[in-house]
Amino acid sequence: MEGVELAHFRRFFNEEFWGTVPAIDGAIHACNQLHDAGFELVCVSAIESKFESARLENLMNLGFPIRRVIATSGITGAISPKAAALRLLKPLVFADDFLPYHRGVPPSIHRALITRETNGTPNIGDELGNIDSSHQNLLAFSDWWLENSTKLSS
Repeated sequence: MEGVELAHFRRFFNEEFWGTVPAIDGAIHACNQLHDAGFELVCVSAIESKFESARLENLMNLGFPIRRVIATSGITGAISPKAAALRLLKPLVFADDFLPYHRGVPPSIHRALITRETNGTPNIGDELGNIDSSHQNLLAFSDWWLENSTKLSS
């Protein structure tokens, strides 16, 4: 979608939407595994800042061990709208299910793509060279990271 169709579609991404997004299967368990292993989880989301608190409340109500949401606004272009926030945050890992959001993320941050499904998504092509690992879902990433993170950091 683009133009008028995209603008119409985005109108539905309002406070009610961001306050009621359901969890993807296995995501809460994956985040709790990472949190229990001592990692602080932060949600960096390309949403308008006025929806930041609705998104945080939604995540907490679902049982995610996330206590901070950073809204980056904007849509992706040559550089991800999330890249600037990630440069300041300096996380060990950036995991996202939208390949274009990895554009411009510093290589010092492990860039993990959550592929989910490739049919009809932009998670294919040359930009796959911009990521460090790919995983079918967040739980697969969590399991892999917890098994390999000590090897990766040495």
